[in-house]
Amino acid sequence: FIGTNKKLTTGAVRLCVNAEITLMTSLWVTFLRLDSSGAAIQYIGALGARVICDNIPGLVNKQRQLCQRHPDLMQSIGEGAKEWIKECQHQFRHHRWNCSTLDRDHTVFGRVMLRSERRFVYAISSAGVVYAITRACSQGELKICNCDGQKRGRASDDRGNFDWGGCSDNINYGTKFAKAFVDARERMVKDARALMNLHNNRCGRMAVKRFMKLECKCHGVSGSCSLRTCWLAMSDFRRTGDYLRKKYNTAIEVTMNQDGTGFMVADKDFKGSTKNELVYVENSPDYCLTERSAGSLGTAGRVCNKSSRGTDGCEVMCCGRGYDTTRVKRVTKCECKFKWCCAVECNHCEDLVDVHTCKPHKRPDWLDIT
Repeated sequence: FIGTNKKLTTGAVRLCVNAEITLMTSLWVTFLRLDSSGAAIQYIGALGARVICDNIPGLVNKQRQLCQRHPDLMQSIGEGAKEWIKECQHQFRHHRWNCSTLDRDHTVFGRVMLRSERRFVYAISSAGVVYAITRACSQGELKICNCDGQKRGRASDDRGNFDWGGCSDNINYGTKFAKAFVDARERMVKDARALMNLHNNRCGRMAVKRFMKLECKCHGVSGSCSLRTCWLAMSDFRRTGDYLRKKYNTAIEVTMNQDGTGFMVADKDFKGSTKNELVYVENSPDYCLTERSAGSLGTAGRVCNKSSRGTDGCEVMCCGRGYDTTRVKRVTKCECKFKWCCAVECNHCEDLVDVHTCKPHKRPDWLDIT
């Protein structure tokens, strides 16, 4: 395995994951380092699923078995990784913690997984696996699954009757496989942290299922829609991301129980249910300064919005340290015109704009006194 292919070897060597990280992160990093043209499956085909799966660091036995049994699913998991990392960075783009990775860190999000951001990362990554595998099933990319065969016959909604047809997304298979694969590591440990991770994994899976939508095609005279053929489809992954971001904001703090085998809500006055809520056991650092032990890159050099009073504003983003202003030239397309037929021609306009970036942390003068 090592030395068989330079690209593959580099991806494998940089994969060392710690015990706090879900297994999928280890596997995803491997496949993210392969090109997106299906190279992962070609490598597996050439070297054998057993050889590949046995040499991916961090896999527990259950995950290794699933990897060997369903090598084509591993490519989908890699695509799922790209999906949820991109969504995580979008959701936190205006915050001090913006899903940035630590340089040369092998856990994708570094030790941030040890803090309360864990609640969002576990949920969105679990959702990403469900989404990617379900999509691959419907697109006929996997041998083991295809469209949801249970959606047959007639049914009805608030618009009347319709016939099941087309290709309904097989969300049940995507959820089932994601649960077996992603949860495998956590199920090996019987403590409150593992239960918390399993809980947030489940919330992520259910979030994708929550936004399944009915899509229909009308049949009839002049499109009268007297007859309809419908199927169930997943919504855009952004809806899942938006939903989990709101759940992150209202997450519930929990504490370990006395014997360390479960968790309970920290607020004794809490009367609701945690079933559909994200939970966490440790508060976040403020992420103002670089603190590798806490997974913080700091905010020095981050672009901020001078006129905003929100989390993207310079006062909040820069933690009161102030900001530098640089005038840069920005080229944009302008004065666009439609030209028959069929093109749009634009001019290129140059503008000078001010870009504001957070100042670095200033060392106290007494530290330089010898």
